[in-house]
Amino acid sequence: MTAEKNNINSIRPWRTIERRKSRKIMVGSVPVGGDAPIAVQSMTNTITHNIPETLKQIHELEAAGADIVRVSVPDIPSSAAMKEICNNVSVPIVADIHFHYKRGIEAADNGVSCLRINPGNIGGQNRVKEIVAAAKANNCSIRIGVNGGSLEKELLEKYGEPCPDAMVDSALMHAQMLEDENFDNYKISVKASDIFLTMAAYQKLADCTDAPLHLGVTEAGGKRVGSVKSSIGMGSLLWVGIGDTIRVSLSADPVEEVKVGFDILKSLGIRSRGVNIISCPSCARQGFDVIKTVQILEDRLAHITEPISLSIIGCVVNGPGEALFTDIGFTGGMAGYGMMYASGIKTGKTDNRDMIDDIVRKVEERANLIKKSQ
Repeated sequence: MTAEKNNINSIRPWRTIERRKSRKIMVGSVPVGGDAPIAVQSMTNTITHNIPETLKQIHELEAAGADIVRVSVPDIPSSAAMKEICNNVSVPIVADIHFHYKRGIEAADNGVSCLRINPGNIGGQNRVKEIVAAAKANNCSIRIGVNGGSLEKELLEKYGEPCPDAMVDSALMHAQMLEDENFDNYKISVKASDIFLTMAAYQKLADCTDAPLHLGVTEAGGKRVGSVKSSIGMGSLLWVGIGDTIRVSLSADPVEEVKVGFDILKSLGIRSRGVNIISCPSCARQGFDVIKTVQILEDRLAHITEPISLSIIGCVVNGPGEALFTDIGFTGGMAGYGMMYASGIKTGKTDNRDMIDDIVRKVEERANLIKKSQ
């Protein structure tokens, strides 16, 4: 494919997303905000001080492409475990702190890259001052994590219920508490389980601060429903340029959160990782079993991390057109065979019985070429 076709915005300028200008902070070695790529996060669900199990899950998340991993630190054994955990992973670790501010101090001393604190339950300025001191001493960033379900009592009394104004007031109040301690190495999230509340809060907050914003729809649900809610909520915000790092919250294997996160970014043309399969839903015109073929290809191509687009279309109505804008394409509809494409150009016929092996081989060859060119 030509350089012009590879840069889809050069031929489709209406797809350009102009990101909100935010300052850049560092979460360990990962930049967040500014012109940095939008980082994908997830969170472990193991018992943190079960170090072997927690490390196993973090390594699985690393392999899936997670840029940052959050780990809950509810007790002393968990904060103590941070030293061994951080020493045995390459991904930056965020310590999730609720209620017990001392766990945050301990986690910072034990090597985490970021402290996530919930303004509604962490305490007053004196506690914030101690957390900031620990963050400064250990080169940690901080995430102010406002949640619609745990707003401060006085804000609920003022507004009557969780609402965008209440969430933004909470975020800005606690940002000021950090600023009062001469600390600006922070990002902010204003999450809720209601996507309308979430989107409205982020839109309002984006106009009030230049801090990087961590996006999420909290407690979104199981894999299917949670993925849909997260895609609508975060996708809408990302489309208008809001968001510097994302976490998809699912009641599922955390690896699925990373996969869905990258799928959201890929769908918006923001960031690519792995094979992006463009496929039709299939109909009576299909020349092969599209659904089964895509399922097999998703499994067999899961090891590819290089950004490659692949179109799998059952007939010639849309197949050739889709192949024009994908790295590799296969279009069915003929008697027992289909047409293979590379960068929009026909490369020859492939028998339906051989197409999966042929597609996998061509994707792997392209992935190897990308590796060599890097």
